[in-house]
Order: sequence, then C-alpha cells, then structure tokens
Amino acid sequence: MTMPDQPIPTVTRPTGDTDLSSRALAGHFLAPGQPVFRGFNRLGLWTLYMKEVRRFFKVQLQTIWAPAVTTLLYLVIFTLALGGGGRTVLGVPFASFVAPGLIAMGMINNAFANSSFGLLVGKMQGTIVDYLMPPISEAELLLALVGAAVTRAILVGLALYIAMVFWPGVDLSIHHAWAVIWFGLMGSVLLALIGVLTSLWADKFDQNAAVTNFVIAPMAMLSGTFYSVTKLAPTFRMISSYNPIFYVMSGFRYGFLGQSDIGSTDAAVLGGAIGLGALNVVLAAATYAVLRSGWKLRT
Repeated sequence: MTMPDQPIPTVTRPTGDTDLSSRALAGHFLAPGQPVFRGFNRLGLWTLYMKEVRRFFKVQLQTIWAPAVTTLLYLVIFTLALGGGGRTVLGVPFASFVAPGLIAMGMINNAFANSSFGLLVGKMQGTIVDYLMPPISEAELLLALVGAAVTRAILVGLALYIAMVFWPGVDLSIHHAWAVIWFGLMGSVLLALIGVLTSLWADKFDQNAAVTNFVIAPMAMLSGTFYSVTKLAPTFRMISSYNPIFYVMSGFRYGFLGQSDIGSTDAAVLGGAIGLGALNVVLAAATYAVLRSGWKLRT
C-alpha cells in the first residue's frame, strides 16, 4: 500500500461547538444560509462599529464641523433677534436658555443622519451584503450602528459646547452632570434607533429626506428648543407633552440651568428620564425584531 505524499488532514472540533460538529459528522447539516451564533462576537461588533465611525470621520468637515457651524448660526440669529433688551426665559438670559437646546438638537439630528444612512446606501448600491454576511448577530449589528451614531452625536455636541462656552452672554455652567449625560445619550440613542428603522423602510434618499423633513425636523423645532412651553396655550402644551424630543431638550437644559419646563428638581426631571429610557428599550426591541425578520433586507 503506497503512503500519500501529503499528510492526511485532521478535523479539529472547535471548543464549545460539539453539537454542530456531531451533527455534521452524522450527516445532518443546517439549512444553507441559516446562521449559528455561539456567543457574543466582540471583535465583529468592534470592527463594524469602527467601520461606521471611520465612514463619517473621513468626511468630518461635512458630518461634524458643518452641522456645528449651522447650529451656531441658529444661536447668532436667535440671540440677535430675540435676545436683546435683557430678555430672560426661566429666569436666565435668552442666550443661556437657548444654547443647551441647540446643543441637544445638533446631537440628535446628527445621530439620526448617521444611522439612517448606512443600510440605505447599502441597499441602493448593492453593498448590503457587507452588513448581512459577516458572522455577527442582529443585536450586534444594531449595537454597532447605534453606537457609531451616538459617537457622532457626542462629537458634534462637544464641538458645539466648546464653541458656545466662548460665546458672549452664554453661560454653560453644568449644574447637574447626570442630566446632561443621561438626556444627551438617551436623545441620541432615540434618534439613532429611529434612523435605523428609517433606513430599513426607505428604498431611496427621497423617502429618507421625507422622514427628516416631515417628522424629525418638526418634532425638534416644536420641542421647546427656542421657547418655553409654559408660554403656549394649554392645548399646544398638552401636544408638546407627547413629543419625546421635548423631554430630551428640557432634561438636557435642566443639566445646565438647574431648571426646565418639566421641573426644577431632580424628582421632577427623573420621571422624564425614566420615561425616555423606557421608550428607548421598547424602540430597541422593535428595531431588533425588524432586523431579525430581514424585512426589506433579504429577498
């Protein structure tokens, strides 16, 4: 009997994968394309997260600095138009009142813009396979997309904060750091999740722009960013109470000013903080379910 020139390869059974290996040796294989995840893929999550971060950071003039400059123009226009004559809102100068809301608005708008872009472009350009084929679960995919969007929101928020600190007449002293961090993060996560859902639903940029112009922009503009809702008629005040971005703006402002439209104590603001966190949990579960179903992603 002639011995082969090359050694006979041996099959190494991966640790923790005994069930899959035994099924393969017995001739029972999973259906083609059926994913099997045996644990949390930290490397895959980190790789996709860094891919998304590098994507927007390569064009940082457009994704970070341009939104920051645009938001600063809002501050200039509104302080010149409405901040004269020593006008105060909630007991503070108008410029100090509007500045935290503008920072929060810049953060949430950019969180939405980032998360609503990746999957949509993948579907339009045929590169969606880059998101679907890597060995990561739907939960890891969602975490990476939301994490990158929140990272962009934080960078825009920091750029705005640094610029506004040196703006004449603006006081951005932090009274409650927990409120700044919580409402800043929860607001960014909220819009990032809505962005992922939008990118799943939309098939072209026009549909994405429709959500931006007819849903996100009105919610942001009518959230008390430039005014106090206490000045509104009772009907419009009630409508504002159903706008989640209103709680983002008011809670974020509370962190800087120590007062807001939802209260001037931690106990009063805590209700909004819990409600916002609960909304994000529900929205994250819904987004995960849509991702797992493969709706508009797999044919």
